[in-house]
Order: sequence, then structure tokens, then C-alpha cells
Amino acid sequence: MRTQVRVLAGVLLAASLALAGCSESGGNDKASSAGAPSAAPGAAGGAYEDGKSARRAPRLAPSVIRTASLEVEVRDVPGALAKARQVTEDAGGYVGEESTDRDDDGSERTRVVLRVPSERYEAVLGSLQGTGKLLRRTARAQDVTDQVVDVDSRIKSQRASVARVRELMDRADKLTDVVALEGELSSREADLESLLAQQASLKDRTGLATITLSLAGKGAHPGADDDTPGFLDALSGGWHAFLTMLRWIALVVGAVLPFAALLALLVFLWRRVVRPRRPRRPAPAPVSGSLPQARPVSEDGAPVSGEHT
Repeated sequence: MRTQVRVLAGVLLAASLALAGCSESGGNDKASSAGAPSAAPGAAGGAYEDGKSARRAPRLAPSVIRTASLEVEVRDVPGALAKARQVTEDAGGYVGEESTDRDDDGSERTRVVLRVPSERYEAVLGSLQGTGKLLRRTARAQDVTDQVVDVDSRIKSQRASVARVRELMDRADKLTDVVALEGELSSREADLESLLAQQASLKDRTGLATITLSLAGKGAHPGADDDTPGFLDALSGGWHAFLTMLRWIALVVGAVLPFAALLALLVFLWRRVVRPRRPRRPAPAPVSGSLPQARPVSEDGAPVSGEHT
């Protein structure tokens, strides 16, 4: 009897433990199922926030190098040049280079390089075109934004590298370590200065546009690279070549003439002075008498003494 009671008590205990385990697993499943929806909206919200922040990231202003070339025909070259200078200075720029020359006909040509702020580039270009008759215009825009960003990033990294080397120098105790760190510091500072020079050059070229202005007076001959030769140019070139050939022939004749004159003088002196004074050879004496005649010979080789009767 007692044995049956113990077995029944063990069965009841096992059943109660099994029910408790089922209830805990069900609660855990409910908790996990309840927590899953809450985690999903959070993840979706995080992704949305990341995309929104990426869209809100500020875009860098483009860095563009602008260059232009203008060729304008004007009546008064000095007046047009003064106006171009005034327009450039009013825009906040300056004159970089200037050169002036004249053609064979006396027509004046001036070439000037102007540097103007990029934001006033179009306005200045329009003003310069209005100084006379536009003959040629070329413009170019080069985007160097990536190069500017790369140089800026490399400068930051190089400055941090220089700072680290200086910290190591402050902590170094051995002379050999100090010497090695000084060499490394000098190398990294040189690289930093090179990067700073590139940054300054890019800033100058992107901040200031370059305009090359050529002013030609009316009647001035265009540059050799601005036109193609025609019939008149070929005729003129041939005439100049002919004159050049005659000039060279005259030079050759002039160089040979002194020697020819000396040779003619020597021949004249020989024939007129030296030759008449030379002793003449006596004429050969005439031969007297008649020449001996050969004796007739017979057929057998014996000489014939007389005439046959």
C-alpha cells in the first residue's frame, strides 16, 4: 500500500513539473512574439533615419577652373586696352601679363592676360566682347572638385602625422632615436609643404578665372596660326624666295669678284709685260740641196745600176 502511494506521489510530482515547464515555454514564446514587432519598427526607424541623414549631408560646392581666350578687332587699341583694365579692376581682378607689337604696316596688336573672380567671369567676358568686333572666342571649364577634396584630406592626415612624430620626439631619450625622428619629421614636413602649395595653387586657379585678350587694330594681319595661306600668300612667298635667291647670287658674285679681278690682272701683265720681254727662240735654218733618193731594187733584191735599153 505504501509503495503504491509513493508511486502515485511521484507521478503527480512529474506531472506538475511538466505543466510548469509548458507554461514557462508558452510565456517565453508570447514574450518573444510580442517583442518581435517592437524590434522591427525600431530597426525600420533606424534605417529611415540613416537614409534621411545621408540625404541631408551637405554637398560640396564644385571647384571649377575657368579659362577663356578672346580675339577682338578694335579701332583704338590703347583705348580698348584701358577699358579692359578698368573692367577687370572694377570686378576685383588684376592684369597678369601684357605684350604689344606692330606689324610691317604699322598696325598695333596687344595681348593681355586678365585674372578676375570666378563669380564675375561671365560679366567681364561680356564686357570685353563689346569693345570691338569679335573675331574668335574659346572658353574652357575644368572640374577639379575631387582633386581639391583629395588634397584637403591628405593635408589633414599629414598634419596629424607630423604631430605624432613631434610627440615621439618629446618622449625620446636616446640620441639615436632623436636623430631618426628628426629626419622623419623633416620628410613629413616637406610633404606637408608640398601639399599646402598644391592647395594654394588650386585655390588660386579656382577662385580667379583667366581671360587672355588679344586686341588687333583694323587692318592688322592675323597671326600665322589663325588663318590658312591663299594664292596671294603663295605668290608673295614665291616672290620673296626669288628675291632671296637673287640676293644669294649677288653675294656669291661679290665674294668671287675680287679673285676674278686679280686673275684678270695677272693674265694682262703676262701677255703685255712679261711675255714680250722673254727672248725668242731662233727660227730653224733651211736645209740646202736635195734629199737623197732611194735606189730602185729588182725583183730578186739586187740593186739596179742603170736604165734598161
